[in-house]
Amino acid sequence: MNPRLPDPLAPQQLSHAVALAADFYLGEAMVQRDRDAVFARSWQLVGHVSALANAGDHVVTEIAGLPIVVIRDTEGRLRAYHNVCRHRAGPLATCDGKAAKVLRCKYHGWTYTLEGVLRSAPEMQTAEDFVPSEIRLPELRVDVWQGLVFVAGDGAVSFAEFSKGLDDPLRALSPKDFVFHKRFRYEVACNWKVYCDNYLEGYHVPHIHPGLNSLLDYRQYVTECGDWFSYQYSPLESDPALYGDGDALYYFIYPNTMLNLLPGRLQTNRVLPLGPDRCVVEFDYYYRADDSAEAEARKQADHDFAHQVQDEDIEICEHVQRGLGSGSYVPGRLNPLRENAVFHYHELLRAAYRATP
Repeated sequence: MNPRLPDPLAPQQLSHAVALAADFYLGEAMVQRDRDAVFARSWQLVGHVSALANAGDHVVTEIAGLPIVVIRDTEGRLRAYHNVCRHRAGPLATCDGKAAKVLRCKYHGWTYTLEGVLRSAPEMQTAEDFVPSEIRLPELRVDVWQGLVFVAGDGAVSFAEFSKGLDDPLRALSPKDFVFHKRFRYEVACNWKVYCDNYLEGYHVPHIHPGLNSLLDYRQYVTECGDWFSYQYSPLESDPALYGDGDALYYFIYPNTMLNLLPGRLQTNRVLPLGPDRCVVEFDYYYRADDSAEAEARKQADHDFAHQVQDEDIEICEHVQRGLGSGSYVPGRLNPLRENAVFHYHELLRAAYRATP
Protein backbone atom coordinates (compact mmCIF):
# COMPACT_ATOMS: atom_id res chain seq x y z
CA MET A 1 0.00 0.00 0.00
CA ASN A 2 1.05 3.61 -0.55
CA PRO A 3 2.80 4.72 2.68
CA ARG A 4 1.74 8.33 2.06
CA LEU A 5 -1.93 7.45 2.45
CA PRO A 6 -3.78 6.78 5.73
CA ASP A 7 -4.38 3.14 6.70
CA PRO A 8 -6.60 1.86 3.84
CA LEU A 9 -8.32 -0.62 6.17
CA ALA A 10 -9.20 1.81 8.96
CA PRO A 11 -12.97 2.25 9.52
CA GLN A 12 -14.37 5.39 7.93
CA GLN A 13 -17.33 7.73 8.30
CA LEU A 14 -19.72 8.20 5.37
CA SER A 15 -19.40 11.98 5.48
CA HIS A 16 -15.66 11.79 4.80
CA ALA A 17 -15.35 8.39 3.12
CA VAL A 18 -13.04 7.54 0.26
CA ALA A 19 -13.21 4.52 -2.02
CA LEU A 20 -11.26 1.31 -1.50
CA ALA A 21 -7.64 1.59 -2.60
CA ALA A 22 -6.60 0.34 -6.05
CA ASP A 23 -4.36 -2.37 -4.59
CA PHE A 24 -7.45 -4.30 -3.45
CA TYR A 25 -8.46 -4.80 -7.10
CA LEU A 26 -5.07 -5.88 -8.43
CA GLY A 27 -2.66 -8.82 -8.33
CA GLU A 28 -2.75 -12.56 -7.80
CA ALA A 29 -2.27 -12.21 -4.05
CA MET A 30 -5.68 -10.51 -3.79
CA VAL A 31 -7.35 -13.54 -5.38
CA GLN A 32 -6.28 -15.75 -2.47
CA ARG A 33 -6.97 -13.02 0.07
CA ASP A 34 -10.54 -12.70 -1.21
CA ARG A 35 -11.00 -16.47 -1.02
CA ASP A 36 -9.84 -16.56 2.60
CA ALA A 37 -11.29 -13.31 3.93
CA VAL A 38 -14.50 -12.96 1.92
CA PHE A 39 -15.76 -16.09 0.18
CA ALA A 40 -14.82 -18.58 2.91
CA ARG A 41 -16.66 -16.41 5.45
CA SER A 42 -19.85 -15.50 3.61
CA TRP A 43 -23.18 -16.92 2.44
CA GLN A 44 -23.29 -17.65 -1.28
CA LEU A 45 -26.30 -17.92 -3.56
CA VAL A 46 -26.32 -21.25 -5.43
CA GLY A 47 -29.79 -21.45 -7.00
CA HIS A 48 -33.51 -21.87 -6.41
CA VAL A 49 -35.41 -24.57 -4.53
CA SER A 50 -37.38 -25.38 -7.68
CA ALA A 51 -34.22 -27.11 -8.99
CA LEU A 52 -34.05 -29.22 -5.82
CA ALA A 53 -37.62 -30.40 -5.41
CA ASN A 54 -37.08 -34.15 -4.90
CA ALA A 55 -34.58 -36.57 -3.36
CA GLY A 56 -31.45 -36.77 -5.50
CA ASP A 57 -32.07 -33.48 -7.33
CA HIS A 58 -28.79 -31.61 -7.33
CA VAL A 59 -27.07 -28.42 -8.42
CA VAL A 60 -23.36 -28.20 -9.22
CA THR A 61 -21.47 -24.96 -8.74
CA GLU A 62 -18.12 -23.51 -7.70
CA ILE A 63 -17.34 -20.71 -5.29
CA ALA A 64 -13.88 -19.11 -5.52
CA GLY A 65 -12.21 -22.36 -6.49
CA LEU A 66 -14.22 -24.73 -4.24
CA PRO A 67 -16.41 -27.21 -6.19
CA ILE A 68 -19.80 -27.72 -4.51
CA VAL A 69 -22.79 -29.99 -5.05
CA VAL A 70 -26.10 -29.11 -3.37
CA ILE A 71 -28.51 -32.03 -3.17
CA ARG A 72 -31.77 -33.04 -1.49
CA ASP A 73 -31.17 -36.16 0.59
CA THR A 74 -33.43 -39.18 1.15
CA GLU A 75 -35.16 -37.48 4.10
CA GLY A 76 -35.90 -34.31 2.15
CA ARG A 77 -33.16 -32.15 3.65
CA LEU A 78 -30.97 -29.90 1.56
CA ARG A 79 -27.28 -30.78 1.88
CA ALA A 80 -24.25 -28.99 0.46
CA TYR A 81 -21.05 -31.01 -0.02
CA HIS A 82 -17.59 -30.37 -1.36
CA ASN A 83 -17.80 -31.87 -4.85
CA VAL A 84 -14.42 -33.52 -4.32
CA CYS A 85 -14.00 -37.27 -3.82
CA ARG A 86 -12.05 -38.22 -0.69
CA HIS A 87 -9.99 -40.72 -2.74
CA ARG A 88 -8.07 -38.64 -5.29
CA ALA A 89 -10.13 -35.47 -5.71
CA GLY A 90 -12.34 -36.54 -8.61
CA PRO A 91 -15.76 -34.92 -9.19
CA LEU A 92 -18.90 -36.53 -7.78
CA ALA A 93 -21.18 -34.65 -10.16
CA THR A 94 -20.30 -32.64 -13.25
CA CYS A 95 -23.67 -31.04 -14.02
CA ASP A 96 -27.06 -30.34 -12.48
CA GLY A 97 -29.30 -33.39 -12.33
CA LYS A 98 -32.49 -35.02 -11.11
CA ALA A 99 -33.30 -38.00 -8.87
CA ALA A 100 -29.77 -39.29 -8.33
CA LYS A 101 -29.71 -42.37 -6.09
CA VAL A 102 -26.07 -41.86 -5.06
CA LEU A 103 -23.10 -39.58 -5.68
CA ARG A 104 -20.54 -41.58 -7.67
CA CYS A 105 -17.06 -40.25 -8.39
CA LYS A 106 -16.44 -39.98 -12.13
CA TYR A 107 -12.76 -40.91 -11.66
CA HIS A 108 -12.68 -44.30 -9.88
CA GLY A 109 -16.30 -44.97 -8.98
CA TRP A 110 -16.20 -44.39 -5.25
CA THR A 111 -19.86 -44.05 -4.28
CA TYR A 112 -21.45 -41.94 -1.55
CA THR A 113 -24.99 -41.92 -0.17
CA LEU A 114 -27.10 -38.77 -0.47
CA GLU A 115 -26.18 -38.23 3.19
CA GLY A 116 -22.51 -37.91 2.18
CA VAL A 117 -21.22 -41.23 3.57
CA LEU A 118 -18.96 -43.47 1.47
CA ARG A 119 -20.94 -46.61 0.64
CA SER A 120 -18.58 -48.47 -1.65
CA ALA A 121 -15.12 -48.27 -3.19
CA PRO A 122 -14.23 -50.70 -6.02
CA GLU A 123 -11.45 -53.23 -5.38
CA MET A 124 -10.41 -51.83 -1.99
CA GLN A 125 -10.67 -55.21 -0.24
CA THR A 126 -6.91 -55.50 0.30
CA ALA A 127 -6.62 -52.07 1.95
CA GLU A 128 -6.17 -52.78 5.65
CA ASP A 129 -8.29 -50.91 8.19
CA PHE A 130 -10.29 -49.30 5.39
CA VAL A 131 -13.82 -48.62 6.67
CA PRO A 132 -16.02 -46.88 4.05
CA SER A 133 -18.62 -45.72 6.59
CA GLU A 134 -15.95 -43.67 8.36
CA ILE A 135 -15.36 -41.53 5.26
CA ARG A 136 -17.69 -38.57 4.77
CA LEU A 137 -17.85 -35.67 2.36
CA PRO A 138 -17.07 -32.27 3.93
CA GLU A 139 -20.32 -30.36 4.34
CA LEU A 140 -21.35 -26.72 4.26
CA ARG A 141 -24.32 -25.01 5.86
CA VAL A 142 -27.35 -24.52 3.64
CA ASP A 143 -30.49 -22.42 4.08
CA VAL A 144 -33.29 -20.84 2.04
CA TRP A 145 -34.71 -17.32 1.78
CA GLN A 146 -37.70 -16.57 -0.48
CA GLY A 147 -37.01 -19.74 -2.46
CA LEU A 148 -33.33 -18.89 -2.99
CA VAL A 149 -30.73 -21.38 -1.73
CA PHE A 150 -27.59 -20.15 0.03
CA VAL A 151 -24.58 -22.08 1.36
CA ALA A 152 -21.77 -21.09 3.70
CA GLY A 153 -18.78 -22.48 5.52
CA ASP A 154 -18.20 -22.27 9.26
CA GLY A 155 -16.65 -18.81 9.03
CA ALA A 156 -19.90 -17.03 8.12
CA VAL A 157 -22.42 -15.58 10.57
CA SER A 158 -25.63 -17.49 11.27
CA PHE A 159 -28.23 -17.44 8.50
CA ALA A 160 -30.66 -15.67 10.84
CA GLU A 161 -28.15 -12.85 11.31
CA PHE A 162 -27.25 -12.82 7.62
CA SER A 163 -30.88 -12.60 6.43
CA LYS A 164 -32.10 -10.16 9.10
CA GLY A 165 -34.19 -7.43 7.47
CA LEU A 166 -34.10 -8.88 3.96
CA ASP A 167 -37.88 -9.25 3.78
CA ASP A 168 -38.69 -5.68 4.73
CA PRO A 169 -38.13 -3.93 1.36
CA LEU A 170 -39.92 -6.57 -0.77
CA ARG A 171 -43.41 -5.04 -0.76
CA ALA A 172 -45.32 -7.06 -3.40
CA LEU A 173 -42.20 -8.24 -5.22
CA SER A 174 -41.55 -11.55 -3.46
CA PRO A 175 -39.97 -14.04 -5.91
CA LYS A 176 -40.84 -17.10 -3.81
CA ASP A 177 -43.20 -18.71 -6.34
CA PHE A 178 -41.29 -17.83 -9.50
CA VAL A 179 -39.81 -20.54 -11.73
CA PHE A 180 -36.45 -20.65 -13.46
CA HIS A 181 -36.40 -19.64 -17.13
CA LYS A 182 -32.88 -19.13 -18.51
CA ARG A 183 -29.23 -18.41 -17.62
CA PHE A 184 -26.81 -16.08 -19.39
CA ARG A 185 -23.09 -15.80 -18.54
CA TYR A 186 -20.91 -12.76 -19.15
CA GLU A 187 -17.14 -12.70 -18.79
CA VAL A 188 -15.89 -9.25 -17.82
CA ALA A 189 -12.29 -8.01 -17.86
CA CYS A 190 -12.37 -6.52 -14.39
CA ASN A 191 -11.89 -7.58 -10.79
CA TRP A 192 -15.10 -8.98 -9.34
CA LYS A 193 -15.32 -6.13 -6.82
CA VAL A 194 -15.28 -3.52 -9.59
CA TYR A 195 -18.45 -5.08 -10.96
CA CYS A 196 -20.03 -5.12 -7.48
CA ASP A 197 -19.07 -1.48 -6.85
CA ASN A 198 -20.73 -0.46 -10.10
CA TYR A 199 -23.96 -2.23 -9.17
CA LEU A 200 -24.18 -0.55 -5.78
CA GLU A 201 -25.06 2.96 -6.89
CA GLY A 202 -27.49 4.69 -9.19
CA TYR A 203 -25.14 7.67 -9.46
CA HIS A 204 -23.94 6.43 -12.86
CA VAL A 205 -27.37 5.57 -14.29
CA PRO A 206 -28.06 8.96 -15.98
CA HIS A 207 -24.58 8.87 -17.55
CA ILE A 208 -24.21 5.21 -18.60
CA HIS A 209 -27.75 3.82 -19.01
CA PRO A 210 -30.02 6.13 -21.03
CA GLY A 211 -32.58 3.38 -21.63
CA LEU A 212 -32.79 2.37 -17.98
CA ASN A 213 -32.78 5.98 -16.85
CA SER A 214 -35.90 6.61 -18.94
CA LEU A 215 -37.80 3.94 -16.94
CA LEU A 216 -36.73 5.00 -13.44
CA ASP A 217 -37.45 8.17 -11.47
CA TYR A 218 -33.99 9.38 -10.46
CA ARG A 219 -35.53 12.06 -8.23
CA GLN A 220 -37.12 9.33 -6.09
CA TYR A 221 -34.22 6.86 -6.37
CA VAL A 222 -33.26 5.82 -2.84
CA THR A 223 -30.58 3.52 -1.41
CA GLU A 224 -30.78 1.93 2.03
CA CYS A 225 -28.42 -0.42 3.90
CA GLY A 226 -29.01 -3.33 6.26
CA ASP A 227 -26.39 -5.36 8.08
CA TRP A 228 -25.32 -7.67 5.23
CA PHE A 229 -27.23 -6.16 2.32
CA SER A 230 -28.32 -2.94 0.68
CA TYR A 231 -31.10 -2.13 -1.72
CA GLN A 232 -31.94 0.50 -4.28
CA TYR A 233 -35.54 1.44 -5.01
CA SER A 234 -37.28 3.54 -7.63
CA PRO A 235 -40.79 3.86 -9.05
CA LEU A 236 -40.92 2.29 -12.50
CA GLU A 237 -42.80 3.34 -15.61
CA SER A 238 -42.48 1.19 -18.73
CA ASP A 239 -44.40 -0.21 -21.67
CA PRO A 240 -46.86 -2.98 -20.65
CA ALA A 241 -45.10 -5.18 -23.21
CA LEU A 242 -41.94 -4.94 -21.07
CA TYR A 243 -42.60 -4.55 -17.31
CA GLY A 244 -45.53 -2.17 -17.02
CA ASP A 245 -45.66 0.24 -14.09
CA GLY A 246 -44.79 -0.50 -10.48
CA ASP A 247 -41.61 -0.74 -8.41
CA ALA A 248 -38.00 -1.50 -9.26
CA LEU A 249 -36.04 -3.06 -6.41
CA TYR A 250 -32.36 -3.94 -6.61
CA TYR A 251 -30.81 -5.93 -3.76
CA PHE A 252 -27.11 -6.36 -3.20
CA ILE A 253 -26.36 -9.20 -0.77
CA TYR A 254 -22.79 -9.29 0.53
CA PRO A 255 -20.40 -10.14 -0.96
CA ASN A 256 -21.36 -10.88 -4.59
CA THR A 257 -25.09 -11.46 -5.12
CA MET A 258 -27.59 -9.17 -6.84
CA LEU A 259 -31.36 -9.59 -7.01
CA ASN A 260 -33.14 -7.45 -9.59
CA LEU A 261 -36.89 -7.41 -8.93
CA LEU A 262 -39.34 -5.87 -11.36
CA PRO A 263 -43.06 -6.60 -11.76
CA GLY A 264 -43.38 -10.33 -12.53
CA ARG A 265 -39.65 -10.96 -12.80
CA LEU A 266 -36.61 -11.85 -10.71
CA GLN A 267 -33.12 -11.72 -12.17
CA THR A 268 -30.31 -12.99 -9.95
CA ASN A 269 -26.67 -12.13 -10.60
CA ARG A 270 -23.70 -14.00 -9.12
CA VAL A 271 -20.30 -12.39 -9.57
CA LEU A 272 -17.50 -14.96 -9.44
CA PRO A 273 -13.78 -14.20 -9.70
CA LEU A 274 -11.78 -15.79 -12.50
CA GLY A 275 -8.54 -13.98 -11.66
CA PRO A 276 -7.35 -10.59 -10.40
CA ASP A 277 -8.71 -8.74 -13.42
CA ARG A 278 -11.43 -11.05 -14.72
CA CYS A 279 -14.79 -12.28 -13.45
CA VAL A 280 -17.89 -14.05 -14.68
CA VAL A 281 -21.42 -12.85 -13.96
CA GLU A 282 -24.21 -15.43 -14.05
CA PHE A 283 -27.64 -13.99 -14.85
CA ASP A 284 -30.54 -16.30 -13.92
CA TYR A 285 -34.06 -15.28 -14.92
CA TYR A 286 -37.20 -16.30 -13.01
CA TYR A 287 -40.82 -15.54 -13.84
CA ARG A 288 -44.29 -16.50 -12.76
CA ALA A 289 -45.43 -19.68 -14.47
CA ASP A 290 -46.96 -18.53 -17.77
CA ASP A 291 -46.26 -20.03 -21.20
CA SER A 292 -48.60 -17.80 -23.18
CA ALA A 293 -47.33 -16.09 -26.32
CA GLU A 294 -47.71 -12.70 -24.61
CA ALA A 295 -45.62 -13.82 -21.63
CA GLU A 296 -42.93 -15.27 -23.89
CA ALA A 297 -42.74 -11.99 -25.78
CA ARG A 298 -42.30 -10.08 -22.51
CA LYS A 299 -39.50 -12.45 -21.46
CA GLN A 300 -37.67 -11.86 -24.72
CA ALA A 301 -38.10 -8.10 -24.38
CA ASP A 302 -36.74 -8.37 -20.84
CA HIS A 303 -33.68 -10.29 -22.04
CA ASP A 304 -33.01 -7.81 -24.84
CA PHE A 305 -33.27 -4.84 -22.50
CA ALA A 306 -31.07 -6.48 -19.86
CA HIS A 307 -28.41 -7.33 -22.46
CA GLN A 308 -28.26 -3.66 -23.43
CA VAL A 309 -27.81 -2.55 -19.81
CA GLN A 310 -25.21 -5.27 -19.21
CA ASP A 311 -23.18 -4.25 -22.26
CA GLU A 312 -23.10 -0.68 -20.92
CA ASP A 313 -21.97 -1.89 -17.49
CA ILE A 314 -19.28 -4.16 -18.92
CA GLU A 315 -17.78 -1.33 -20.95
CA ILE A 316 -17.48 1.05 -18.00
CA CYS A 317 -16.25 -1.65 -15.58
CA GLU A 318 -13.45 -2.63 -17.95
CA HIS A 319 -12.45 1.04 -18.27
CA VAL A 320 -12.40 1.33 -14.47
CA GLN A 321 -10.18 -1.76 -14.14
CA ARG A 322 -7.68 -0.23 -16.54
CA GLY A 323 -7.77 2.99 -14.51
CA LEU A 324 -7.16 1.14 -11.27
CA GLY A 325 -4.17 -0.64 -12.78
CA SER A 326 -2.69 2.49 -14.34
CA GLY A 327 -0.81 3.69 -11.27
CA SER A 328 -2.59 7.03 -11.52
CA TYR A 329 -5.51 6.41 -9.20
CA VAL A 330 -5.66 7.32 -5.53
CA PRO A 331 -8.92 6.72 -3.63
CA GLY A 332 -11.49 9.42 -4.37
CA ARG A 333 -14.22 10.83 -2.13
CA LEU A 334 -17.55 9.02 -2.15
CA ASN A 335 -20.87 10.82 -2.65
CA PRO A 336 -22.70 10.42 0.71
CA LEU A 337 -26.12 10.71 -0.94
CA ARG A 338 -25.63 8.42 -3.94
CA GLU A 339 -22.78 6.09 -2.88
CA ASN A 340 -23.80 5.14 0.65
CA ALA A 341 -24.15 1.48 -0.40
CA VAL A 342 -20.65 1.53 -1.92
CA PHE A 343 -19.39 2.86 1.41
CA HIS A 344 -21.33 0.14 3.28
CA TYR A 345 -19.81 -2.55 1.05
CA HIS A 346 -16.29 -1.21 1.39
CA GLU A 347 -16.65 -1.12 5.18
CA LEU A 348 -17.69 -4.79 5.16
CA LEU A 349 -14.68 -5.61 2.99
CA ARG A 350 -12.31 -3.62 5.18
CA ALA A 351 -13.60 -5.47 8.25
CA ALA A 352 -13.14 -8.81 6.47
CA TYR A 353 -9.57 -7.95 5.46
CA ARG A 354 -8.73 -6.74 8.97
CA ALA A 355 -10.02 -10.02 10.41
CA THR A 356 -8.08 -12.15 7.91
CA PRO A 357 -4.80 -10.38 7.08
